[in-house]
Amino acid sequence: MAKFSIAPKPTFTVDVAIPQVGDQPAMVPFTFKYRDRTALAELFDTWKEKAGTVGERFKGAEPKIADITAAEVELGVDQVWDLVVSWGFDDKLNDESITALVKSCVGVSDAIVKAYSDAFNKARLGN
Repeated sequence: MAKFSIAPKPTFTVDVAIPQVGDQPAMVPFTFKYRDRTALAELFDTWKEKAGTVGERFKGAEPKIADITAAEVELGVDQVWDLVVSWGFDDKLNDESITALVKSCVGVSDAIVKAYSDAFNKARLGN
């Protein structure tokens, strides 16, 4: 009989393609927190609410691009903290390094979230 535990491991590691301006993406290992389906749905709902709050903040105004970017960076940092336990960068995982990473290139936090989601999709499809 195959060895299988119903209780999943609390973390899993995936290589994430981190975008680099003017270069190919760098493959960096990220260790993520595992969430069951309910917890994952709640997390995505939280992100949706945060994004809606950002939209409300600028409703009826002419926001500066810098203001929009700051709000996007803030959301991206929150997303990385919500998902990541450790990473393959030499830099320590902390607010300063996560903010620097998210500010480094448009799409970095999206790449991390996508890699996390893709890991669940692969499991759902049977690898």
